[in-house]
This record gives sequence, structure tokens and C-alpha cells, in this order.
Amino acid sequence: MLYLVATPIGDTSEISLRALQILKDCEVVICESTKEASKLLRVHGISGKSYEILDEHSTAEDKAALVPLCEKKMVALVTDCGTPGFCDPGADLVRLCRQKNIQVKSVLGASALMGLLSLSGQRIDEFLFRGFVPAETEARAKALRDLTKEKRAIILMDTPYRLKKMLGDMKDHFPNRRMLLSLNLSQEDELNLEGTIDQIAKKVPFEKAEFMLLLYPA
Repeated sequence: MLYLVATPIGDTSEISLRALQILKDCEVVICESTKEASKLLRVHGISGKSYEILDEHSTAEDKAALVPLCEKKMVALVTDCGTPGFCDPGADLVRLCRQKNIQVKSVLGASALMGLLSLSGQRIDEFLFRGFVPAETEARAKALRDLTKEKRAIILMDTPYRLKKMLGDMKDHFPNRRMLLSLNLSQEDELNLEGTIDQIAKKVPFEKAEFMLLLYPA
């Protein structure tokens, strides 16, 4: 059986009792990074696990090789932070397991997406989750141009080292739209900034940070 175990997005205590029990009981932990996964488990007094890697570099063969483990053993899939299978290669493993009729269960936990929406102070009944826009310059510009036609709230994210690039993109494509930038959500230095991009950009103290961006409805 495969368990999709949500891990903390910041504070290491932000994990459910059920998640901890699954991590204690499982035989195998599939993770993006053994360093990050083992560090989290050690914080909670869990050791002696067998680890397998599933990340953006995993090939189709790598993913297929994990399926027999999920069929024969109790397996926990985790990411470095957040919910596995959401904007990461874990979705491929879930699909492969389901094709083999292997049971997959979700172990819910902290959600950056829901955290961002709750910080908005607005009732947002409908939104577009765009997630990661392309990294390549031309494809990125086209994706953002297309989004300028969207009237609903939009949620964007990217890797921490593209924070400054994303701020520049917002100046180019959404100079007048109000937005909420959440930085290092659930960490000690969490910072949430609201306003137009010019108002926000001058207050950002980080060169890079984990971030999510909510563009309010036009």
C-alpha cells in the first residue's frame, strides 16, 4: 500500500499524529531527498527506514521500479515539504499504482495553497491555480501574457531562486493588479505582503525565499 504523507511546509511540528504513525509503521520511505526526509524523521524520533528516491530526475524506469515495493510493502511517499503528488513526480507513481490496483491513501496535512487563500482576507470562491510557469524566457512570457486575460484570482509559485525574476515578471505583466505575496510560509521569518507589485517589491527583504503569489480577481 502507498500512503501519500503530507509533511510540514515550515515548522517541523506542523504534522499530523496520523502522519507520524504512518511514518513509524512504514517499511519504506520514498522521498525527494534522503537528507530532508531523514532529518524530519529524526526530529520526531523515527529512524531505521529504507529510503528510495523519486524526484524530477527520476526516469520512467525509476518510477516503474517503485511500484512492486508499493505492492508488497507499506510505503510512505513524502516530499521535502507539503503534499506529495501535487506539482511533483509523485503523481506519476500514484497513477502507476492505481493501474496495478495497488491501494493509495492520502495522509492529509499542512497546505500552502489553503494557507495562502486563508491569508487573503477575501472570500475567493473561484480561482485558477497556475502553479509553476515555464522557466524558459519565451515560454514564460507567453504564459504570463495569456494570464493577463484571466479575471479570476490566480495562484502562482516558483522555485525560491526565481523570486526576483517573478517580481520583475509581475511588473511587466500585472503592474496595476493587487496581489498577496507569501514568503516562507509557516517559518519563523514568514512575511506576507499585499498591494500592487511596486508596493510589494520595495518591501521584500530576501534575495530568495519559498513563495506563493495570489493575484486578486481583476
